[in-house]
Amino acid sequence: MLNPFSKTYTAEDQNTFDFLRLIKFFERLRNNEMARFIPAMHQRKYYRDEVVFFSKDPSQALYLVKRGQVNLTIDVKDNFESILEVNKGEAFGENSLLENAKRTYTAIITSEEADLVVIPHYAIQEIFDSSPKIKAKMMTSLSEYYNDNNQRLFKSYRESFGFFSLKQMFE
Repeated sequence: MLNPFSKTYTAEDQNTFDFLRLIKFFERLRNNEMARFIPAMHQRKYYRDEVVFFSKDPSQALYLVKRGQVNLTIDVKDNFESILEVNKGEAFGENSLLENAKRTYTAIITSEEADLVVIPHYAIQEIFDSSPKIKAKMMTSLSEYYNDNNQRLFKSYRESFGFFSLKQMFE
């Protein structure tokens, strides 16, 4: 039975929910939980070769790709080495879900243009402080994301016959 007192959402809100559902960190949230993020979401346009943030910068926002491509790179001996390309419906800057974190990679726009949704860290923390359930759901998704990354790292290490020191990762 339909609850006549339940919140109704606009078509634009529904489109936002559909977009957020594509993104790992929002996949467990219900519409009313995702709606808490809408006032904090800012649309931003970037252009080719523009840096979104640098490695070691404070993690001040989570970025969601609406259109375009972003290359995540690490600095290896004064060269940028690509580690991942992020496309529509994906997020980066995930450590902004954590408190007092710094960026581990540099994010550079590789498409002619990119439309990103920016959610500031302070807004995420306000939502987490007021809703432990949302925080728990998103932290579970973040844990799964990091676990998947670890699995890929270990697979890469095995396939490279140990040509890098995995021990350094745990020091």
